[in-house]
Amino acid sequence: MTAEPTGSTGTALLFPGQGTQRAGMGEPWRGTDSWSLVPELSELTGADVEELLLRADDESLRRTDLAQIAVFSLSLLAHREYVGLGLDEEPPGFFAGHSLGEYTALVAAGALSYRDAARLVAVRGRAMQAAATLREGSMCVLLGVEAETVLKAVEEARAAGQEVWVANLNAPGQVVISGTASGLGHATGLVEAPGVKAVSIPVGGAFHSPLMAPAAELLRPALSEARFADGHRPVVANVDAAAHTGVDGWSALLLDQLVSPVRWAQSVRALTGPLGCGRLVELGPGRTLAGMARRISRPTPAVSLNTPQDLRALRP
Repeated sequence: MTAEPTGSTGTALLFPGQGTQRAGMGEPWRGTDSWSLVPELSELTGADVEELLLRADDESLRRTDLAQIAVFSLSLLAHREYVGLGLDEEPPGFFAGHSLGEYTALVAAGALSYRDAARLVAVRGRAMQAAATLREGSMCVLLGVEAETVLKAVEEARAAGQEVWVANLNAPGQVVISGTASGLGHATGLVEAPGVKAVSIPVGGAFHSPLMAPAAELLRPALSEARFADGHRPVVANVDAAAHTGVDGWSALLLDQLVSPVRWAQSVRALTGPLGCGRLVELGPGRTLAGMARRISRPTPAVSLNTPQDLRALRP
């Protein structure tokens, strides 16, 4: 089910996705209570999470399967610490996560246990990596150009036989495209203009495009085994930018997310507009989401809390 507008001025928690990982990002969290989750997360995912968060280098963390486990784990630790410090005594009104971050948002909202989410993230990362080996592809962020122009260029490129799609509608003037090298080059050439910049993203595949269809098929059985809560606090989904509060549809939404664009700008506008959120808080590595939020909804305060010190500074 979808959530109705509440008119509240509460907080929305935002969780980042792949690309925000960096070497040594777990070091500040070693002394926190939430660090006790790390051994179990290793068991659940089949990866050495302590190694990923403390000692893995940037090259290792570029691997899709390892990057997703690392980002999910750190975001989960941040949320666990946020709760443990009593910062959610006034429950946040809504949750959202960018791509991979949607799994952390579902945990934070009470829709999915962290154990099920950890297993799903591990399967998802391996599935996306496997799909990328079947069809080589990549992603590119276009800066200084609006979504309508990019959408038109992508449609024109596909009409010319190219494989390229819009992957992330992130913020005004920031759109990510996904596809084959040829498709990315063709579409990028169509939007060339003064002030427009194209930046390659060092990822292992054409994520959020139909080239990830094999990954969706690999993830499907794992999703069928996961248990979603019948009711939970609202999570704004990537694929439709609508707030969902029930068990219905999450498996389909998470499968669609692999092959469909992340509607992040629309999601933030929904949070700060009809859904009435008066403050946005990013939990996890990096400051990407808060930065984009300030461009999407300038009047709405947006902060990144990515260290224990950030969290403790807010403690009443």
